[in-house]
Amino acid sequence: MKIKENQNSFYGISTIKRLSLYVISDKVMNLLRPLSIDTPHARKVYIETYGCQMNFNDSEVVLSILQKEGYRYTERMEEADVILANTCSIRDNAEQRILGRIEQFAFQKRKRKGVLVGILGCMAERLKEELLENSTVDLVVGPDCYRRLPELLQLCEVEGKGIDTLLSREETYADIAPVRLDKNGVNAFISIMRGCNNVCSYCVVPYTRGVERSRDCGSIVREACQLFENGYREVTLLGQNVDSYRWTAGDGTVVDFADLLAQVAAVNPLLRVRFSTSYPSDISDKLLDVMASRENICHHIHLPVQSGSDRMLEKMRRKYDRAWYLERVRTIREKLPDCGLTTDIIAGFCSETEEDHRDTLSLMEEVGFDSAFMFQYSERPGTLAARHYPDDVPPEVKTRRLNEIIALQMRKSEERYAAQVGTTQTVLIEGPAKRGEGDLCGRASNYMMCVFPGDGHKAGEYVRVHINAATPATLIGEIE
Repeated sequence: MKIKENQNSFYGISTIKRLSLYVISDKVMNLLRPLSIDTPHARKVYIETYGCQMNFNDSEVVLSILQKEGYRYTERMEEADVILANTCSIRDNAEQRILGRIEQFAFQKRKRKGVLVGILGCMAERLKEELLENSTVDLVVGPDCYRRLPELLQLCEVEGKGIDTLLSREETYADIAPVRLDKNGVNAFISIMRGCNNVCSYCVVPYTRGVERSRDCGSIVREACQLFENGYREVTLLGQNVDSYRWTAGDGTVVDFADLLAQVAAVNPLLRVRFSTSYPSDISDKLLDVMASRENICHHIHLPVQSGSDRMLEKMRRKYDRAWYLERVRTIREKLPDCGLTTDIIAGFCSETEEDHRDTLSLMEEVGFDSAFMFQYSERPGTLAARHYPDDVPPEVKTRRLNEIIALQMRKSEERYAAQVGTTQTVLIEGPAKRGEGDLCGRASNYMMCVFPGDGHKAGEYVRVHINAATPATLIGEIE
């Protein structure tokens, strides 16, 4: 089998994208026919999803594509003909976890003849042919190539292997209605854009998901309408940087993210709208004003800061400094006093000093985040940091600094949640609470989880909950 190579240049970095790749004989082509949806013995597909909300939404797109070709979804890997892992490459431990799962997939292949194993998503895009060197892996497909999955799966059955990792400048899957994999039928994700243009020095996303492109706003609003009609009561608009969303209509009208958010909120006042993720240098006063003007737009913003040190922010290639970030926080608090604020923080980035670390701790003290995703720096091959900056903070120092960050955030979370005691929150019920027989749970507008006695209510209903107590991660109350 011969492989064609397509030379591309992405952000000035020469890369090889191998676009599927096999010279296929006429005999093989005759076998690549769509499966009938009515096939009595349709092949079953099992999907595991790792990483962010966008990966979860991508898995729903994948399932939609495969179901149209006659595949059936199963939640039991033991009965699947096709096992797919939709992967994450944001940190090394995420990839190591997936490599460990491949060994479990291998057991299924040994046990049942004909089982195919595919690696999808960011890890597929980053490692490409390296994954195919593992005898368990039959298929490697990047985030922009899911439309070819049925063809590639049939190719695997005939030729043994299949791969497509070509990044696209146009693909948004706007015309594909995702098959919802959520359990509660209340919350759903809508991808509004793909890719990222920021190229932060530590981040692999631009290289695994490609350049930024926005989805047709009309298709987004239609998807939100369909979800509401099907009983969903909350949608989350997803993008690597939602604030940079731009869509130009046929008449030349430009729709920015604030405009899109307003249009989705107008679908129905009973449809709650959330979004993730915002970028500190791009979040606008216009967006905050739209949030303040629509009751069904949730008052919560995830605003990754990564570090409180200007030196680190510059080295990370973040497009803001500490003063800018704090100004944005002050404006958010002024326009949306009850707004929940969460963040991402990296401990031990390249050359980080104790002073840099203290700057992060002091910013956390000043802002008072509700919660945070906190990580040690993990060097990712191919990124600007990996090419130009030594990963020189000792592991034990990273661990100690991360523990200090976690301890501080636990204290701030406890303060933020305790401040809600005595208030009344509008809560969208998501389902039974994990603990407490008969208790229900759901989130307030500010994204804080609330637990309360059910009193005959059910998922999808809005209730007013008086908050009587709090832990650092949960509000506890009762329905008024």
